[in-house]
Amino acid sequence: MTSDMRYILCADFGSTYTKLTAIDMQALKILGTSAAYTTVQTNILDGYADALALLEKDIGTLDYDKRLAASSAAGGLKMIAVGLVPRLTSNAAKLAASSAGAKLIATYSYDLSDAEVEEIFNHRPDMILLSGGIDGGNKEVILNNAEKIARIEYNFPVVVAGNKAVAGEAGRMLESGGKEAVITENVMPELNKLNVEPAKAAIRELFIRRIIDAKGLAEANAMMSLEIIPTPLAVFNACEALSEFGTLTAVDVGGATTDVYSMADGLPENAAVIEKGLREPFAKRSIEGDLGVRYSMESLIKEAGIDRIAIESGASPEAVTAHCKICTQDTSAVFPSGSTAAKIDNALAGECVRISMNRHAGRLETVYTNMGEVQLQTGKDLTKTKYLFGTGGSVINSSAPETIMAKALYSQVDYDILKPENPKIIIDKNNILTAMGLLTRVDKQSALSMMKKELMSEEDM
Repeated sequence: MTSDMRYILCADFGSTYTKLTAIDMQALKILGTSAAYTTVQTNILDGYADALALLEKDIGTLDYDKRLAASSAAGGLKMIAVGLVPRLTSNAAKLAASSAGAKLIATYSYDLSDAEVEEIFNHRPDMILLSGGIDGGNKEVILNNAEKIARIEYNFPVVVAGNKAVAGEAGRMLESGGKEAVITENVMPELNKLNVEPAKAAIRELFIRRIIDAKGLAEANAMMSLEIIPTPLAVFNACEALSEFGTLTAVDVGGATTDVYSMADGLPENAAVIEKGLREPFAKRSIEGDLGVRYSMESLIKEAGIDRIAIESGASPEAVTAHCKICTQDTSAVFPSGSTAAKIDNALAGECVRISMNRHAGRLETVYTNMGEVQLQTGKDLTKTKYLFGTGGSVINSSAPETIMAKALYSQVDYDILKPENPKIIIDKNNILTAMGLLTRVDKQSALSMMKKELMSEEDM
C-alpha cells in the first residue's frame, strides 16, 4: 500500500442497485455506504452519480486516491462451458468459469448435437469456454465442437483450454468463423488434475476488453484505478482472503442467482472413505441460476415445491402463489418485517440456501464389493467447515438471517450430503464482502484487517 493513500471508493454495479463503499485506509474504517438504482438502460454513470450524491450527503465530499469497481449489471458475465466427459473436463471447465466470476448458463459434454448448437445460439452467451481431452488424449471432440461453434451466427469470444496438441487448430477453426479465439493452457492437462488459473485469467481479460463495452461500462471503467471485474470474482477474492482464519463456506442469495463459495480442501474426514472422480480445488465457487427470490422465483418454487415454501413460511399455498405474482410484476418489492409476505421471502431465501448447498457440497455413496461395504466421496467434504458466511440482500435485510443460513447445515434428511455440521454463522450485515474483495487487489492485508474487525469478534477466531 502507498503510504500516503488515504481514501478509496469501491463501487458495485449490480443488476438492480449500484452500491458504493467509502474506505479510510489510514484508520482502516468504512466511512459510509450508499445505494441507488442501476441505470444500465440509459447510462450506468447516472446511477453511480445518484449513489455518490447519497454517500456525500452522509460523509461529505472526499478526494479519493483510488476508485475500484465490480459489475454484475445486465445479468453479469454469461458463459457456456463445453467439454468432453461430464465429470472430468466439462466439470473442470465449469470450475474455471465459475471461479472467474462468470454466470454459467449452460454446460455441454461430448460432441455437440445440432439441437445443442441451436440452444447455444438462443442463449446469446457473452463467452464460451471450450475444453476437452487431457494433453495427449482425445483430439476429435474438441475439434468437432470448435467447428460447430464457429458456425454459430452470433458474435462471442471463445477461450480454448483443452488438449494442447490441437488447441491451436481449434482456435483457427473458430477464427475462420469470425470468432475471437484465445488459446490458453488445458484446464485438465492430466487425468483428475485441475489447472484453472490460466483459463480464469483469460476469461477476466476478455471481460475487461469486450464485456465492459458490451454492457456500456467503458466510461465507468475509464474512471477507475483498475479494470472493472465481475462482482462474484470480488466476493471470491474476499472469501479467499478470509480463509486465512480457517475453512469457510459463504452463500450469497440474490434476486436472480444464488452463489456458494467454499474455501477448504474438502478431503475425506474419515480415513475409510475413498475419493471418487475429480478432486475439486481449495477455492471453489458454484452459481445456481435457477435459485433467486425475485427473477428466478418461479424456478425456485418449482424446485423446492410450493407446499414446502408454505410450511416453512406458515402461509397457505395460495398466499405463496399470490406473493410470486406480486414479486414477478415488481422485482423491487419490499415487505414489512413480520408480515406474511416477509415470511414467504425468508422461506424462499432459506430454500435458495438449502438447495444451493446441496448442489455445492460433496456426497457420500455406499457401494458393495467382494471386499465388503465401501464409501465413496464425490466432491468436497465440508462437514468440518469453521465459518459459514451469509450475504446478499435477501439474507442481510431479513429479520431472521441466521435462520435462513441454518438451512445450509448438515441434515439427517440429506445424510449423504457433506454440508457444514457446526460452523460459526456470520452475517455480512453491512454488505462489505464485494468492497473488501476489491480492496484485496491493492492491499490484501488491510482488507483482511477490516473484515476481521467488521465481521468477526475475538471469540470467532
